[in-house]
Amino acid sequence: MEWFQSLRNIYDFIRPLLDIAILSFLLYAVYELLIKTQAVQMLKGAGYLALLYGVAVVLQLNTLLWLLQTIAPGLVMGIAIVFQPELRKMILRLGQSEWFRSSSKPLPGHLEAVVSAAEVLSRERRGMLIVFPRRVNIQNVIDTGTRINADISTSLLVAIFEFDGPLHDGATVVQNGRVAAAGCFLPLSEQQDIKKSFGTRHRASLGMSEQSDAVVLIVSEETGAISVAFDGKLYYDLSSSEATRKLYDLIEQGKRKTLEPDNVQKFAKKL
Repeated sequence: MEWFQSLRNIYDFIRPLLDIAILSFLLYAVYELLIKTQAVQMLKGAGYLALLYGVAVVLQLNTLLWLLQTIAPGLVMGIAIVFQPELRKMILRLGQSEWFRSSSKPLPGHLEAVVSAAEVLSRERRGMLIVFPRRVNIQNVIDTGTRINADISTSLLVAIFEFDGPLHDGATVVQNGRVAAAGCFLPLSEQQDIKKSFGTRHRASLGMSEQSDAVVLIVSEETGAISVAFDGKLYYDLSSSEATRKLYDLIEQGKRKTLEPDNVQKFAKKL
């Protein structure tokens, strides 16, 4: 039984480290969820109240302590009501974890066809909205549109967006190397600092990128600007090569990897 006792001793040694590591990971995960919503303001307010409570305890301010302890239950209920949309987004993101999902990545040739269509529509001042799902399931968005299930091609995408047809104003979802659906409805962003010059397409692209890890390609109908939305951020008015690099970086190589310059130049030459 000496080996069992040795293992137990080793476990007793690493247990505090394991405890700290798991707790640190959970705190970081909560922080990641908070910064992607306006709930970070809620966290700041809770921090200020905690600091005020600590000062009251240290200085023995009994009246202030009584007041804080009295209103604490009401504050919790008020926070839950006021920040209900932010809390819902946090729970939604937690349920849409990427850990056990396989990424849906289009081939470079598919990206070339999409960017080529964006160039054509940009010159003609025709709007375009393409969604590339990654690991988060967006089946609820696909179900709002018309099923296409066709091979990706420049001519197909131009045909969808070039004329004022029933699918023109919605978004087209490209999934598993195919055009899955068109005319899809996307959630609008709730960001307050979006430029007023941005129309519904840009707000919808930001909303989609806030509620999932999808990458969205946008062509402005007013200016012809080509943009990419991801993780609640909008990369506005990109050139064809810049849009290609951003798409390739986010979709092909993943969120935290960068594209090597040689590969960028080689892929952009195809355009």
